[in-house]
Amino acid sequence: MAIPSVQAVINFSTGASFGQAFIIGTGIFGTNILADSTSLVVDVSDQVDSIQTQRGRNAIADQFQTGTLSMRIVDQNGDFNPQNTSSPYYGYLTPMRKVQISATYQGKSYPIFAGFITGYNTTTPKYVGDVVYTTITAVDGMRLLQNALVTTITGASAGDDSGTRINQILNTIGWPNSMRSIQTGNTTVQNDPGTTRSALAAAQTVQITEYGAFYIDASGIVTFKNRNYCTASPAGTPTYFNDNGTQIPYFNAQWLLDDQQIVNQASITATGLATQTAVSTASVNKYFAHSYAQTDLLMQTTAEAANYALAYVASRAETTIRCDAITLDVYYPSDDSIKAALGLDYFSPVTITTTQPNVVGTSTITKNLQVFGVMHKITTNSWKTTFTTLEPIIDGFIIGSSLYGVLGTNTLSY
Repeated sequence: MAIPSVQAVINFSTGASFGQAFIIGTGIFGTNILADSTSLVVDVSDQVDSIQTQRGRNAIADQFQTGTLSMRIVDQNGDFNPQNTSSPYYGYLTPMRKVQISATYQGKSYPIFAGFITGYNTTTPKYVGDVVYTTITAVDGMRLLQNALVTTITGASAGDDSGTRINQILNTIGWPNSMRSIQTGNTTVQNDPGTTRSALAAAQTVQITEYGAFYIDASGIVTFKNRNYCTASPAGTPTYFNDNGTQIPYFNAQWLLDDQQIVNQASITATGLATQTAVSTASVNKYFAHSYAQTDLLMQTTAEAANYALAYVASRAETTIRCDAITLDVYYPSDDSIKAALGLDYFSPVTITTTQPNVVGTSTITKNLQVFGVMHKITTNSWKTTFTTLEPIIDGFIIGSSLYGVLGTNTLSY
């Protein structure tokens, strides 16, 4: 069975957009560089020795993290050594130039990573004839948002929905419209506080207020999902994984039971409003106190803040065994496994089943989860893809048209 091919492209133009007219050639210098020096685009796929990418959500911080790339290139001529004045790229090898990784399988292209180069690290061989490597490191657009300071958000006013506010923040720093996918928020927000902070911090405050999701996708698109999206059952049929040969096989599964994701008392404070709290007494009695607090949020009413606290505790007051991650071997001869390794991404529903060893009779663990992290480790003779998996961001408790907790009390009893 054929395996996917990997494409690695470096775009030395400036700006956040990854779009370009086309790329000439297949990775050979002299045939794959656009004539316009401001759009110097190089396909280095034939020189890549290894690639590792990592993107995902930190379950403890409850935030999506900056995606990273490490790509090692065979560089016998020192073309990617910034100190080499004979390099055809001399003067272009600066930080914050763009790099994209994708894969092609059965004629379909799958994005893996899009980001901005942070460094070029070239080895120095001890002996003549040793292989020279340059390792290129990169991060996704979260870094650009972190580096951009904002104070006044252009166009912001009280009553904006959270998606509108996210767009206003992106407009303020000049983020391209073509590089964003922003849903309309389910929460209306106060006027922006006008304090000095990073654009990322401003956007994450809005995302927390919404109880939604804010991240950079595998194509480099700034993405905002509202609360209803994060709560609703994922669209489509889950991808089923099993270790007994009946469904998609996996290389490894990490099952865990601990208290790291328990929260049984929450304190939520919106700017200018009274703090709202929620407590699950039963959970505190069972697991001791596990607290969560957010301040300076932007919801407009204490009722909205109270619902946030209730929903957070309701979603996390109990714990159960979970599958933190599964690893797929892309070189394993399974068409479904390859398509899953390339196609699954954030919020993709999965069902994972593991047969328990050394148990009398047949015993299995099965969990319905969502993908919240993707890591690819690719070399010339191996390819492992690891998905980190979690429960949905928020369990749905319906109040009218709002997906939130039980209104009318700030104490949960169960």
